[in-house]
Amino acid sequence: MTVPFIDLKRFEPGFVDTFTEKVRSLTSNTSFVGGTEVQQLEETLCKENGVKHAIACANGTDALQLALRAADVGAGDTVLLPDLTFWATFEAVVNVGANPVTVDVSEVDLQMDFDLLTKAVDQYKPKAVLLVHLYGWASSRLADFRSFCKSKGISLIEDGAQCYGVQLCDSNSKPVASIYKDSLLSTISFYPAKTLGAAGDGGAVLTNDDELANRLRSLGNHGRSEHYAHGLVGWNSRMDSFQAAFLNLAHTHFDQRLKSRRETAKRYQQELSKFGWNCVKAPANVIENGYLNVTLHQSEKRPKIEAALKEKSIGFGIVYPGAVSDQHGAKPY
Repeated sequence: MTVPFIDLKRFEPGFVDTFTEKVRSLTSNTSFVGGTEVQQLEETLCKENGVKHAIACANGTDALQLALRAADVGAGDTVLLPDLTFWATFEAVVNVGANPVTVDVSEVDLQMDFDLLTKAVDQYKPKAVLLVHLYGWASSRLADFRSFCKSKGISLIEDGAQCYGVQLCDSNSKPVASIYKDSLLSTISFYPAKTLGAAGDGGAVLTNDDELANRLRSLGNHGRSEHYAHGLVGWNSRMDSFQAAFLNLAHTHFDQRLKSRRETAKRYQQELSKFGWNCVKAPANVIENGYLNVTLHQSEKRPKIEAALKEKSIGFGIVYPGAVSDQHGAKPY
């Protein structure tokens, strides 16, 4: 039996047929970009996450760049980000002309270390902080990040590419809010492997700020203020109708998928702990979405574990194999 690391072939009965019919309908109506499917998706994102605005875009990397540009981050500005994350976070900062500075992560939850961040703020005087919610949970000190950045006048942009469905909870582990609800700017990736994935690329930015929302919509549509009036220099980051239709259909199954992911994650953590594996779990004040199960191993033991998993045809990934600052592409910065 083969157990894939990510199985993109599994769909609920009738899913593919329903989506195929949606494609036929959109094609016959020549509804290819924007339209009712994108509007429906944005409304769903707002309602489910308790936010005022959701702006769909072409992909998760664009979502980061849109958020940075909306926060007026550009040439000469410094942005702090974690030193353990996917490359797109670093890349987005460079692409808007800003200077990326990496901050180490906490060994407890593998998220950006709050105490190190406060020191980096004093040293580098950043315009923004890019806080990444990795692996399907978030920092136990999320409230501290938000209040600290607000007190310093720093734009806190939350990279939520991996955390759709993550919830914050009270002391009784009762869900109280989506992780996106009280953020200044949060981004989402709908890459197919995500908990809510598209049939290709897609992304979104969430905010409760009217002015930021207007800038986001304009920037992602060639800086338009009206059809042939351009108040900003943006680019084309519009979401197409087919991706939105796929996401709307996927969302009808999202609650059950999320429940299954969480149950599976819990079982993995329970079983792997019996072998003495160091399973990294979500903080007590965060309910994870089951995106990834993360275990930490000493480097000399990892090859043996990898070989055993390969022998049994069990998929796995090294997430992430090294620090962002050690990447060859990061050296000029």
